[in-house]
Amino acid sequence: MINGEIKEGKNALRSICFMHFCIMFKKLRKRWGVNSLNLLLIICTFALGGRLCEYSARNLLFFSKLDEGLGWFILYILLMSLLWPLAVIVVSIPLGQFSFFKRYIQKILAKMTGKRAKKGQNHTKMAIFASGMGTNAKNIISHFKTNSNAKVELIVCNNPTAGVINVAKENGIPVLLIDKNSLNDPGQCLAELQKKDIHFIVLAGFLWKLPPFIVKAFPKQIINIHPALLPNFGGKGMYGQLVHQSVIANREKKSGITIHLVDEIYDNGEILFQASCEVTADDSPESLAKKIHLLEEANFPSVIEQYLQNQR
Repeated sequence: MINGEIKEGKNALRSICFMHFCIMFKKLRKRWGVNSLNLLLIICTFALGGRLCEYSARNLLFFSKLDEGLGWFILYILLMSLLWPLAVIVVSIPLGQFSFFKRYIQKILAKMTGKRAKKGQNHTKMAIFASGMGTNAKNIISHFKTNSNAKVELIVCNNPTAGVINVAKENGIPVLLIDKNSLNDPGQCLAELQKKDIHFIVLAGFLWKLPPFIVKAFPKQIINIHPALLPNFGGKGMYGQLVHQSVIANREKKSGITIHLVDEIYDNGEILFQASCEVTADDSPESLAKKIHLLEEANFPSVIEQYLQNQR
């Protein structure tokens, strides 16, 4: 009887611990804006970084020939404090969590020093990926010009004749021209984004799929706009006029825009916002496109701003 009660008590305790772990896991996902896989990688980085930090500190003290005592302990704590940021950054690189830990350590240092960042130095640096005229890019750039928390710092384009390049020049924003080789080479496009300390990516009419390593390097930090109400009329090959043609051919009564986070699958990420418009019997792909553009102009910049505010 007693053994049975003890066993039941242990099972209840395990259930409570598991429940608390799940709650904590969910809270961390929401707080850091990452998916389950990236949260596990972040936890692994903390653990491995701590172990590397401890190993390095003990070895440095071994070579110092100090006897274990109060002085040794104080020096050990000091070395651990100094080495920890470097250790987690080193471990974060092969685990694909460099961007997260760079921002995380910057926040810790800011809190420790008690210093406020100077205006314009602590803002979210955005890169806009675009392939065409740059209508959405122009709208986003204009919207964030007076925003002290976020700013467009880079335009990435795969078309050397695209209108978005002129938009970038008019606004004094550097342009990174890419081809498929540079996009799919971690040492080129991704390296350039990291070099410029880009925090957030906006896909505004960008026609190529991002490689998985870029998506993993920016967990829940890539946003896209699709000219239809997903999950309908999404996927590979569904962009621009092709979407509007399909909507009309299918005799849909409504269309609209979907603003969503980007994952490794076309048009599959978490939906943040949708807005709709009527599709009338006399609509053509061109007239429907004008309705969609109005929705994009009215909503895309403000949804980006709201999402970034929730991340801070």
